[in-house]
Amino acid sequence: MPLIMDGSLDVDDLFGDPTSLDLGLPASQPTKGLAQRLDEMRVLGCCQKIAWSRLGCIAYISQDGLGVIIRHMLCNPSDGKWVLSDEYPLSQLSDVHAGQSLAHLTWNETGSDLAIFDTAGRISIFSISTALNNVSISRQTMLDPSDDNAQVVGTMWMNLNRAVPAFNQAAKLNGRWNYSPFQRKPIGPFHPAGKPALLCVTRAGIIKLIYQNPDNRWTEITAELKTISQSDRILTHAAFLATSNGILVATHSLLEKISLYRIDVTWTPPHWDQTQPKQMSGTLAFPVPAFNITHSKTENPGRIFKTNRDETGNLGEPAPYQNSLYQITSLDIIAGQPDHAGVSFSGPWILAIYSSPIQDTGHDVRQQAPPSSIIVRWQLESTTLSLHPVFEELVQKKAIAQNKTKVEIRRLEDILSDRYIVSVDQIEFGNVLAVTYDDSSISFFNPKTMDSFIGTNDPSTVTSMSQAGFHYPLDVSGLHTCFSPNGCIAVVLDGEWKARLRYMEHSFHTEGGLYDENKYSAGIAALALAFCRGCASEYSTDDIFTVIKRNIAPDAQNTVVSEVYRALPIHCNFTTEPDRLMQHHYVPRCLSMQAALGFQNSFTPRSLSSSVAWAILNFRHASVLFVYFLTYSKACKDQEPYDQDVLRMVHGNVKWALDLILYVLDDLFQLAQEFEPVLDDQEAFAQKVKSTSSLSLTLALSSMSRAFLHFICRGLRGLSSGHTMLPLSGDARAYYAEFFQMINNCPVPINIYEKFLAEIDNAVRFAYQGAGFEDNERRAPEKELLINCRIPAVLVPAVSTLFKQIIPDTKPQIDQMAMYLTDFSWLGLSTDRRTEYYRRTRQVDVLRKIPMGRSNLNDDAVAESSASQSNKDSTPISATHRRCIRCCEVSGEPSSPRTAQYYRLVLRMQLIRNCLCGGMWTFEAGPPSLNGAVQGQKGK
Repeated sequence: MPLIMDGSLDVDDLFGDPTSLDLGLPASQPTKGLAQRLDEMRVLGCCQKIAWSRLGCIAYISQDGLGVIIRHMLCNPSDGKWVLSDEYPLSQLSDVHAGQSLAHLTWNETGSDLAIFDTAGRISIFSISTALNNVSISRQTMLDPSDDNAQVVGTMWMNLNRAVPAFNQAAKLNGRWNYSPFQRKPIGPFHPAGKPALLCVTRAGIIKLIYQNPDNRWTEITAELKTISQSDRILTHAAFLATSNGILVATHSLLEKISLYRIDVTWTPPHWDQTQPKQMSGTLAFPVPAFNITHSKTENPGRIFKTNRDETGNLGEPAPYQNSLYQITSLDIIAGQPDHAGVSFSGPWILAIYSSPIQDTGHDVRQQAPPSSIIVRWQLESTTLSLHPVFEELVQKKAIAQNKTKVEIRRLEDILSDRYIVSVDQIEFGNVLAVTYDDSSISFFNPKTMDSFIGTNDPSTVTSMSQAGFHYPLDVSGLHTCFSPNGCIAVVLDGEWKARLRYMEHSFHTEGGLYDENKYSAGIAALALAFCRGCASEYSTDDIFTVIKRNIAPDAQNTVVSEVYRALPIHCNFTTEPDRLMQHHYVPRCLSMQAALGFQNSFTPRSLSSSVAWAILNFRHASVLFVYFLTYSKACKDQEPYDQDVLRMVHGNVKWALDLILYVLDDLFQLAQEFEPVLDDQEAFAQKVKSTSSLSLTLALSSMSRAFLHFICRGLRGLSSGHTMLPLSGDARAYYAEFFQMINNCPVPINIYEKFLAEIDNAVRFAYQGAGFEDNERRAPEKELLINCRIPAVLVPAVSTLFKQIIPDTKPQIDQMAMYLTDFSWLGLSTDRRTEYYRRTRQVDVLRKIPMGRSNLNDDAVAESSASQSNKDSTPISATHRRCIRCCEVSGEPSSPRTAQYYRLVLRMQLIRNCLCGGMWTFEAGPPSLNGAVQGQKGK
């Protein structure tokens, strides 16, 4: 007989009246601090306490409301897991805001500028310079008045004037996913000089534009939002949306009226060119903005929410409950969504959240009153004003051509919720509306229809990760949540104000627990789509790497990489046009993804696929460095001396490139000896090639890596001849002389190595031609070789030519003994014990390719691999160094002061804030350590 409390017996059915029995069970209580949070959201529209930058920086207001904490995600070098960094409080903040409580913070579009608002209406702006935890003051608050009416109730950063590729969806056709990229046009207004600009609306109905001039000084203009009545000017909430016809601003007043405005921002002059002729005063005229404000509409939601529709589609009878206590807690304008081709967009709409107050009773509030929160929506529709035909005859034709439009507001059906909504966010590049509730649950909606994403309804079409079945499982409750740049990780401030990470998950199973191939395929396509969107918009994609590692088995992660290469698209065949590699925007990002997924920790060798990608990223770094440096040397002026840090970087990369050349050749020579017994047995040879996993052989056969090796050789030849071809003096002449000595004393002459690469080029070309492969057909085997490191059957003849002809012809032309005696452990590419020990005890500056100071070593701990190197090839342990949050490599800080040449070089190579793998830098104090990279992990 089942127990009375067993799930098979319903107590209510037993006694007949579900309300007549009180078992004395504890009622579920509201989340700690929910009442205070709802009150704060009712009073002030700008009360966001935590925000995640597109660069990967997390900022949140401290629990006492007086400071801001900076954190970021990073890969722990000791175990390869992604965790939250230590806390880095913003310095000078308490002095800047004079101890006033902080109310709101928000990042700009590029993710480099953080605006912080206090309760007195003062605004400070901090900027990320060279690392995620290096955030410095950019705008002071001295000019801002301290006034309650100056409190900001709505804000928006202006967009940048640049078009970016976008990806709308992935559609499955004949078993393959096809992606639909389109060019997303920028939406103005824009700052003519490309500087940041911030729009704000205050409680008193004043709109501000705070913008930065080309000289990096901040200034502002203000204007008043006109209202119908004087008593309606006190605002509680405001929302912005940039459209092609101007900026839409929706405001909510104390009288509970929602007003809509259209704002045009015009700049004088409209364009900024730093090279334009100067004014009579000798200075350039900075652009000055001006407002043109139009009041479009005022809407009164009323005290009763009508939630039902009759058969004609009109709003029907009032809901059967009292609504007089419901008050607005959030106001947003949702942008129109593009169609499948990305050509036309639907109209925007206003979204308001109304919540009921929490009654302080000992019972569950959700059992006392129906809905806790209500989502109210208004569709915005533009209509053209036209005159009656009688009046058209009385006006001039010119006036007829000037058609005017007006905005109509159409109330949509309300959406009820039995939980309290604490935040609404547009994630996944506006394709998903994420609604967060007080019980930590997160629901996803389609912004076009407000239909809920509850899984893969259409397994042949993927628009977002949430639509493909990814979800956030219930976790720690928190009232302050923000999402990662790509929306697949959330960070929440729990009841103790500790930051905790929440990850999207996907089971890839059906309800019966069986594996579902359609769901798995849709999930892979969703991850690839999210990564492509992040690459196109230059967002940090570290959150996607984390979710892939947590949801996809290691042996299946290359499936995602392969899908990304096809979606972008990257053909991987550069045998005919190798120069395209230097300008290809997506290649380094895809290589970084491939390298990051195969990284386990700093002590364990990478997987072969990851090692190939990591090696090519380093090839690219050296290639680009040599090109830019030689270009500068040819155009160098006598009055601008060479930068010491640049010279040291080039010197270290020359040494690294020469040792790399020796390593690849030495490894191929050893591999050729292993293949000697089967060279004459075609079938056995093919089987051995199929089962071979060799980094050097993969790099030699892949057209992408071979192209970069050609670029490196070209750069080394230019550096070798530079000491006689260029007008040099001082340190530059000494360095160039050493370049010449190192290159010409190399056991493998550069011209011999270039000949070696050219012969491999011919062998690969003949192998493709012999199999009848056209250029388009070569993409698949090149991609298979690059991503999965499996040598395709079509390239087996090229391997045979390499071992039978090319290597035997090359050996007599080089110094094999010198190559054999070279220590390659510092390159970190081998898997032998010497390399492993070097990896555990020493670190190499990833940018300058200079061994850094020892860490916890005995004097005789290891044979000194760089004993023969000059003093220019070593650097002492730095008190402060930078570590890449993605690949965990380190780089020492350059000397100070830094010259204009150094900044030009690192700016062109995109190394100011980024590692060569694309990951962001973070500063660490003390000598570089592999074990102490993550000490606090407070958010884990």
